[in-house]
Amino acid sequence: MKFVKKSVSDEIPTSSMADIAFLLIIYFMVTTTFAATRGLDFALPEEDDQPPVVEKEEAVLIQIQPGGDLLVDNKPMLITDVLDYLKPKLERNPKKPVIIRPDQAAPYGAMVRVYDELRRGAKRGVEVKNISIPTQREIDRFWY
Repeated sequence: MKFVKKSVSDEIPTSSMADIAFLLIIYFMVTTTFAATRGLDFALPEEDDQPPVVEKEEAVLIQIQPGGDLLVDNKPMLITDVLDYLKPKLERNPKKPVIIRPDQAAPYGAMVRVYDELRRGAKRGVEVKNISIPTQREIDRFWY
């Protein structure tokens, strides 16, 4: 029995490469989402001879000292007395802002206790809707 040796071609068949490339291009074009860039939609206010008067709103400032002591509007206060102090102010303006400003050396738990006390106030009829805790960068830039 005589075996016939087949010669292997050194060429890679590339006849279907163009078809594959074309199909990949179509696939990526179909699956890619095209976002149309739109301008900002906003309405300019009408010109008014008498602009509305905006009254300055004083916020309640709760400072947490390094030892965990509280100063509410620059008055020393216990954490249990904060809601009683806020109640008449929030009755006049329910959206009055309350700012918690912890000192850098103050324990983190003191800030959490103050925040929890303010959130717990809703159960006692003193709902604080606007609580703000500024970042250190905000304090450095904007605090006077």
